[in-house]
Amino acid sequence: MPKPSFDPSPSGSRRHALHTLGLAAAALSPWSAFSQTSNLPIDQVKIICGFPAGGTADTTSRRVGDKLAGSAYARHAAVVENKTGAGGRIAIEAVKNAAPDGSTLLLSAYSMLLIYPHIYRTLPYDPFKDFAPVAMASVLSHGLAVGPMVPGSVKSVKDFVAWCKANPERASYASPAAGSTPHFLGALLSLNTGVTMTHVPYRGSVPGVTDVIGGQIAAMFTPHGDFLANHRAGKLRILATSGKSRSPFVPEVATFAEQGLAGLTVEEWFGFFAPAKTPASVVAAANSAINQSLKDKSLIDSLALQGLLPVGGSSDEMAKDMRRQYDYWGPVVKRIGFTAES
Repeated sequence: MPKPSFDPSPSGSRRHALHTLGLAAAALSPWSAFSQTSNLPIDQVKIICGFPAGGTADTTSRRVGDKLAGSAYARHAAVVENKTGAGGRIAIEAVKNAAPDGSTLLLSAYSMLLIYPHIYRTLPYDPFKDFAPVAMASVLSHGLAVGPMVPGSVKSVKDFVAWCKANPERASYASPAAGSTPHFLGALLSLNTGVTMTHVPYRGSVPGVTDVIGGQIAAMFTPHGDFLANHRAGKLRILATSGKSRSPFVPEVATFAEQGLAGLTVEEWFGFFAPAKTPASVVAAANSAINQSLKDKSLIDSLALQGLLPVGGSSDEMAKDMRRQYDYWGPVVKRIGFTAES
């Protein structure tokens, strides 16, 4: 299987972030580049997030949104609206139909825009025609965690696979959405090990994690930051993470690759998008403000609590990686054989 082209390993992410943020800061002064744009700064920016409050997507939305106040892009902190449902598609469509004036942004993981086209026969949006990429915000590794339904003797992915084979009636895993990257990590685990697991999609990470802790479902694949607090409290156990290197937030947990499953190596970013036809000057102002926010230590510390690392960079870099991710996931989805009609 080809390797993901976007490679923000924990150490690489920090270098990439510092480099790209430095370039953005050098290229764009906070005010002068946009002084001729009459509608800037925007009085009130709204960030639409397709997943519930408390998760990694929501955290990125709110932490960055808070830091936009007083920038060349926005007078005040952004207001975050959680439009949940349909695996993030409701939020995406809402931003597609918003006025292209910079007052509404989408915060989404790339999977909802770049994997969904491979699994839905028809979508109400085109990721390349209906949106203007603004900036990548944060990057994460996904994790596999188990709860009290799974015995404490299960300490590795190999152990979990063996338990699933011995307990087929309870062999199941949650994900934050059908067709999401975590869903496909579970499907790849099944394909690569020969274990049969039932997939249970949720409306975001938080309700799925709640059911894992409550013993209603055996396991979950989701951004590993959504497991951190409960992992540290002993309420669930993270068995593996999907990065190329171990997560700095749970260095005691081996990666899938270390456990013999290199095909489950995936790192995913959250990014900000504007509606298509948003003026280039407005996109540039938003990009500059977001990059500036990602330098703030309190924001970096807040992201770290959710297992997130800042990324940043230019709109052009984001657009190029969108195309790379789209091309990478096509063959993967075809191998898994999942469609929206499955």
